[in-house]
Amino acid sequence: MPSYSKVTVRNYCNNHPELASGVYVDATATVIGQVHLAQDVSIWPMAALRGDVNKIRVGPRSNIQDASVIHVSRATPSNCNGHSTQIGADVTIAHRVTLHGCTIEDRVLVGIGAIVLDGAVIESDVIVGAGALVTPGKRLVSGYLYTGSPARQTRPLEKKEFNSIVETANNYVELKKQYMDI
Repeated sequence: MPSYSKVTVRNYCNNHPELASGVYVDATATVIGQVHLAQDVSIWPMAALRGDVNKIRVGPRSNIQDASVIHVSRATPSNCNGHSTQIGADVTIAHRVTLHGCTIEDRVLVGIGAIVLDGAVIESDVIVGAGALVTPGKRLVSGYLYTGSPARQTRPLEKKEFNSIVETANNYVELKKQYMDI
């Protein structure tokens, strides 16, 4: 595993990021606090994962692309646990996406510039279109493309789209290997 600077991957209070084998974190990205990155995860330039007041978990072979922001919400009197951010396996978070206190299950592609807010759940095998806004507490059910602001179910995914989700995740695993070899 490559070494990371204290600026790129750093503790918050007594919370230490956990990085499994084969994780790539770009030198311009930031990973802070209660963040767990599973095997073969890649974090690309200027992405920020801030697990200061709650936890962030990113599953195997998932990628967080350039300038994306992943954060959480703290516990409050009305929500005693706050909202952690959970990202499953084989998930692609495209450029400039904001995820805040939400759950993304397996084999999901979140398009460029999309926003997913507190308590939202995106089930497995979903594509969230570029620029979509997933409002707090909303559930996107498996097998569909969602677009718009607020996000709405647009149509069922085609077989080639299901396949492209995993293919994209695999492509990023290969790409991060190349970056780690440089």
